[in-house]
Amino acid sequence: MISAEYCRLLAQYNRWMNERLYAVAGELTDAERKRDRGAFFGSIHRTQNHILWGDRIWLGRFTGKPYTIPAYGADTFEDFEALLHERRNTDAAISRWSGEVTDAWLASAIEYRAASDGRRRQLPAWIAAVHLFQHATHHRGQLTTLLKQAGKEPGVTDVPYMPGIVRLLD
Repeated sequence: MISAEYCRLLAQYNRWMNERLYAVAGELTDAERKRDRGAFFGSIHRTQNHILWGDRIWLGRFTGKPYTIPAYGADTFEDFEALLHERRNTDAAISRWSGEVTDAWLASAIEYRAASDGRRRQLPAWIAAVHLFQHATHHRGQLTTLLKQAGKEPGVTDVPYMPGIVRLLD
């Protein structure tokens, strides 16, 4: 099982990566962000929308405040500035949640209704928390590829390169 400290670290990583990738995507024109590049969600913009949607769906399940947008979020926010604003708000909410999550909650189970098929499900809360962060990391991997294809450099994406994590010894 994971710990509350793990959730705090990954919330910090999540925010750091989102800030960096949105900054790089912001260097592109709207047309370039929305251009279908053959990815699972087509474009950079739609992939960013999907990551935000997934974060909100899972966070809503954790906090008891459901996010009820039923689609997979691909077209939730058409305007990039609105998407960026909502991304920042959601990252702040994930940080707040991670600051309050307890090992006892992680050891419990959650029940939810899946967006994919509407069926009720139950799973260990710690697995749901892992999925919150893993889902975003997975799709940000796709996003970094799309940004590279658009001629932009997303930089290093590994956790140890997050500011304040590694101490250089020489």
